[in-house]
Amino acid sequence: MTEIELFPRLTDWEPTRQTLHLYSRAVGAVARAHAEFHPKWWHISLNVRPDGLETNPMALPGGGQFWLTIDLRRHVTILYTDQGPFREFSLAGGLSATEFGEQIFSAVAELGLEADYKRDNFQDDEPRQYDPAAAEKFLGVLLNVNRIFDDHRTLLLEQSAFQGQVSPLNFWTHGFDLSFEWLGSRVVTYESEGKIEEYPSQINLGYYPSGDPYFYSNPWPFEADQLLDQSLPAGAIWHTEGWQGTMLRYEQLVGDRNAEARLREYAQAVFDICSPTLMV
Repeated sequence: MTEIELFPRLTDWEPTRQTLHLYSRAVGAVARAHAEFHPKWWHISLNVRPDGLETNPMALPGGGQFWLTIDLRRHVTILYTDQGPFREFSLAGGLSATEFGEQIFSAVAELGLEADYKRDNFQDDEPRQYDPAAAEKFLGVLLNVNRIFDDHRTLLLEQSAFQGQVSPLNFWTHGFDLSFEWLGSRVVTYESEGKIEEYPSQINLGYYPSGDPYFYSNPWPFEADQLLDQSLPAGAIWHTEGWQGTMLRYEQLVGDRNAEARLREYAQAVFDICSPTLMV
């Protein structure tokens, strides 16, 4: 595969994205209810796999495990147990998100599991559109982004000058985006509802595949007086409306033979600029 094919234009993708966003939230509601809790909420995220997106394994009442896979090659969501596939649900059947979610919950109940699922995250009664070709093209892009992000994540882990923790790659169903976080040594303390809260500083790197997709990398806390006058690689911008950080629009890389190199340069440049503000 040539670099020019890494990031094709995602034409007519938005209706399918909206469907997958709602369906993935239904899948995420199962993980929220049954996955082993993680304090950073990693348990509700999905993992990128060669065929699509997958939950972490979850425990069954009588022993063993189950998990859900959104298969973007076969265009089905599959409920697996240790014994193999248990139920399949079509992504292209036009089901509303409400109907899709209820089918999944019913199948999980057959395994002996029930919960007060967070339905308001996905409930929608409109029939959903799904284009298999658009979904497969998105999967190709997602796999390329996941590989590049994982390389950068590994690089941060190996850089001896920076010993911050690095999260796994998480595909977040609430935002329908892929990201990971590097945690700095600086700790931010503030009061919330009468309690003193402490959070580590961090930089994320993410991909948001909306109708106008973009890559982002945002330091927190955002020290505007130290950052906004710093130069970013070509095409990348500082973003301060609604959220604070940096943005590289996907469109900037479409058709560019140096797209992968530019994305890697962007990720490293933001880290180099922002990480000193997050260290003690």
